[in-house]
Amino acid sequence: MPESVQPVDEFSVESIYAEMLSRAPESDMRPRLEPMQQVMDVLGQPQRTAPVIHVGGTNGKTSIARMIEAGLLAHDLRVGRYSSPHMGKVTERIAVDGKPVADETFVRIWDEIRPHIGLVDQQLGQQGEVPLTLFELLTVLAFAIFADEPVDVMVIEVGLGGSWDATNVADAAVQVIGPISLDHTDLLGDSVEEIAEEKAGIIKPGGFLISAAQERDAADVLLEAAQRAGIPFRFEGVEFGVESRLPGVGGQQVTVQGLAGRYPDLMLPLLGAHQAENFALAVAALEAFIGGGEQELAAENLRTACEHITSPGRLETLRSAPAIIVDAAHNPAGIEASAQALKESFGLTGLVLIVGILREKDVRAMLRELFEQYSDLADAICFTASTSPRAIPAHELAELALDAGFPESSIHATERLDEALSWAVARTDETGATGTGGILVTGSITAVAETRALFGAVDSGIPDTDAAEGGS
Repeated sequence: MPESVQPVDEFSVESIYAEMLSRAPESDMRPRLEPMQQVMDVLGQPQRTAPVIHVGGTNGKTSIARMIEAGLLAHDLRVGRYSSPHMGKVTERIAVDGKPVADETFVRIWDEIRPHIGLVDQQLGQQGEVPLTLFELLTVLAFAIFADEPVDVMVIEVGLGGSWDATNVADAAVQVIGPISLDHTDLLGDSVEEIAEEKAGIIKPGGFLISAAQERDAADVLLEAAQRAGIPFRFEGVEFGVESRLPGVGGQQVTVQGLAGRYPDLMLPLLGAHQAENFALAVAALEAFIGGGEQELAAENLRTACEHITSPGRLETLRSAPAIIVDAAHNPAGIEASAQALKESFGLTGLVLIVGILREKDVRAMLRELFEQYSDLADAICFTASTSPRAIPAHELAELALDAGFPESSIHATERLDEALSWAVARTDETGATGTGGILVTGSITAVAETRALFGAVDSGIPDTDAAEGGS
């Protein structure tokens, strides 16, 4: 039967994702936008069916996107959120009203757009180009699903960079740029300034720039881009920011000075100063979108949003005694931020690290940061590898760790993540720190995702309001 008329019931989410994976892998980002523009033209410009809030930067993008999503939902808007990567199931990347898109919708829309994708692939082949990549396909599918629903607003997270990222076919009403630091230097540049140039590619006329506090070189790049585009711009620490924060059990109490209002004593259910700063960024983005930066948000709506904010895999506790914590820090700046939050929020007297890192990362800098942050708290470190083909072998990480300063006696290595967890639990038991010790899995999103899967953790999205109100 021809592909263009293949019935929907022959597809499943799993088979569709397998088909996407058979193409260029997720790490094979292409510096191109033309194929995405071609697909958007063929599909009738689905990225223009609702206003877009575009979220870029180096760290915190997913958390910021989820915070903005919760805020929009609290204002009774229908929201589509596209973020990456997923922790468990690919449908987590495409959320509608705070929950992963239904399997039936994922399959149905894929079936509808697949023939058009085939036409673009054919044209790419004639031009000597590779077919649409995994990330490009998922981006196309997200826009098509959001147009079909339809949603009132799309919250779109940049995959990598900005200028030539597949999501940049959208022209955003609000552009949000989180903290910029060194990451993916092989693709984006060797300096913060060069990386900022790439990330500034999402800044376009008709938008409103909301930026985190940045290093001077990065701030200058963003400021110049906003001025060229002729759009308003606001920077954290100048026009808005965190006024105060008080860490507590399971989160923190924050007071945020926004663009148009002051929002005191909000209970943010996430840990760390970096998440408070991400929240201030989200609040400013909501003010920019809803009232052009001049209208104060209803405090009750922000309180409702805070009740529903989640960020799986970000200092998430999977079990206790010993505490097993996962954090998706995958570059030096992320490791520093999560380490400070962990020390502030967990009363641990001893820690065992489980670390897996992907090949394209600055592994030496990450290991140096891990040693600097945890040498006074970690009793041992176990290197391992996720099942990703990009994972660095555990024994290779162990050798590099010696150069970073870790003593040989504290290093263990095993290629299997489940064995690493078993070893870490046994090590905690041996030291008598079962009740006061902890295990931190970090270094890559894939290692965190696979750990969550081993413990049966699922991203089910924002809780239903009724269920949240009915709980104790």
